[in-house]
Amino acid sequence: MEIGICTFGDVGTHPLTKEKIEPYLRLKNLMEEIELADQLGLDVFAIGEHHRPDYAISSPTTVMAAAAMRTKNIKLSTGVTVLSSEDPVRVYQQFATVDLLSSGRAEIMAGRGSFIESFPLFGYELDDYDALFAEKLHMLVQINENERINWEGKHTQTIKGRGVYPRAYQEKLPIWVAIGGTPESVIRAAEYGLPMTLAIIGGMPSRFKPFTDLYKKVYKEAGHDPAKLQLGINSHTYIAEDSQQARDEFFPPYAEVMTRIGRERGWPGLSRPQFDASTGRDGALLVGSPQQVIEKILYEHELFGHTRFLAQMSIGALPHREAMKAIELLGTVVAPAVKKGIS
Repeated sequence: MEIGICTFGDVGTHPLTKEKIEPYLRLKNLMEEIELADQLGLDVFAIGEHHRPDYAISSPTTVMAAAAMRTKNIKLSTGVTVLSSEDPVRVYQQFATVDLLSSGRAEIMAGRGSFIESFPLFGYELDDYDALFAEKLHMLVQINENERINWEGKHTQTIKGRGVYPRAYQEKLPIWVAIGGTPESVIRAAEYGLPMTLAIIGGMPSRFKPFTDLYKKVYKEAGHDPAKLQLGINSHTYIAEDSQQARDEFFPPYAEVMTRIGRERGWPGLSRPQFDASTGRDGALLVGSPQQVIEKILYEHELFGHTRFLAQMSIGALPHREAMKAIELLGTVVAPAVKKGIS
């Protein structure tokens, strides 16, 4: 199993200490986090795209290019590229450039996005939410597979026999499809034969098993080789020396984020009892001691049989020192134990 990290580049103020993390500091800290993950031998670092004041990253490929020059082995991905409001030609070109800079370590994780700010910002209609993604994913796959492209677009431009350059270092860029839990998205990824990542940010992980079962079923029925199937799970994660410390350190910034976003969407705030319950074996949060996180990843592997796990860390104004310690524990204790447990 590949094990890595995902971040949205959160900025903000810690609700207890009032320590501020502004965009300049967050990006500086992020470079140190990626370097540490690479040094520890973690497999992937994924960077989210957002267009909101509470996140520092609107251009993931810019950050990935910087990281490419400061790392040696780790794969550099997105988590996610909001493909619905992007130009697939520019997406390919930007990732191909990162791939060249990193000697073949770039990959695209495409998704529709859980926020909608990019749609009006770039002149797209929310009514076209799914149609935009479907057409642009098809176009991106075609560009990835063919140096010259003929394309008749409805929501995209029409291209007649044009080449798209530069080409990637790899023969083809890996394109993952990230989903939040809609069967249509699962089926689309499976029919293309593309790797799929499932984000589990709430509820019981077991309730997501029908989605992974559906993906495997459609993937095989579409004629793709089951031996090449790749499936990722993305979960909110935090690791400290013991479970009480992990919960106490992670709860304040995490609850501030989830309560704020929940307020926007009409959800109630997150209480400490709810948070603590979510850290249990059947909850969505992987927050605890190294052994607890190891056991939970292995439990989820029994459910899903996934080939990649991404720990979404640095949520909210989590202090940098605490994030670095959590990454260290993930790389030195959790990852080796998990890989040994499923080998």
